[in-house]
Amino acid sequence: MSPCVTDAARTLGCRDGAAASHLKLISLVVIFISSIVGISSPIFLARYFQGKPVYDKAVLVIKCFAAGVILSTSLVHVLPEAFAALSDCHVASRHPWKDFPFAGLVTLLGALLALFVDLTASSHMVHGQSKSSGEYFPVVTQEGTTGKKVGKDLPNEELVKLKQKLVSQVLEIGIIFHSVVIGGTMGMSQNQYTIRPLVAALAFHQVFEGMGLGGCIAQAEFKTGTVAYMCFMFSATTPMGIVLEMVVFAVTGYGDSSPNALIMEGLLGSMSSGILIYMAMVDLIALDFFHNKLMASQTWLKKASFIALALGSTSMSILALWA
Repeated sequence: MSPCVTDAARTLGCRDGAAASHLKLISLVVIFISSIVGISSPIFLARYFQGKPVYDKAVLVIKCFAAGVILSTSLVHVLPEAFAALSDCHVASRHPWKDFPFAGLVTLLGALLALFVDLTASSHMVHGQSKSSGEYFPVVTQEGTTGKKVGKDLPNEELVKLKQKLVSQVLEIGIIFHSVVIGGTMGMSQNQYTIRPLVAALAFHQVFEGMGLGGCIAQAEFKTGTVAYMCFMFSATTPMGIVLEMVVFAVTGYGDSSPNALIMEGLLGSMSSGILIYMAMVDLIALDFFHNKLMASQTWLKKASFIALALGSTSMSILALWA
């Protein structure tokens, strides 16, 4: 007997459409509230410390915790799920999915796409700032600062802020991809015994992932309206994914083991993983640990930041036991 037939027989008795729909409706409220709590916590925490002597240090530690959450999300949650979806027996038995590791390829493309967006936007920002100020910017290296006609510091500070905003926006795109995937997975499932623990696990998942994104948004110093919009989009995406896939299932009858659903889940998850890995390693961890003057000048802050990074990674990794 093939593995697919065995799996189908094992799960047939667990499927109850009415009970599953009831659990999904409950999950909409639970996940939305937990998402709001997660993403707003670091933002309010940063606002609380704002104006105090420890503000910069507190934001840096929060951001390092966030980087750990995001890195763990990409490597422990998103990437294994993408590989699992594309290696499922309903997909891996078909061409071309059994001929090539597409999950790894699309993850690579996601990282390169994030790099391309980062390079393009950074180049555009430097170009626009240099044109508006009519001055050259300093180039900071390990040996010192080089450059010509370096005047006031304001343009360079604005450039850093623009970069932080770009990082937050690209990061939200990657996380939204992931949120659509996990929401869609629950929305298509008709297995009540799978959904029940998923509701609790995804609630905690959204709290930690929201803290990761919220930490970056807090440092970027967006306007209040933009912060509210970004928080709402993150909080609503997973419930929207659940509702969308419930509608798709009602119309088409495709379940969570449908080959087309698994392929879409695997490709979106792989793309999201590549984006998140790049953003976590390059724009968060490397930027703070190797190019942050505040951390370089204080050894205890570097140790505290590394501990926060490890705690963020550990917290999100433990959740992989359930979600």
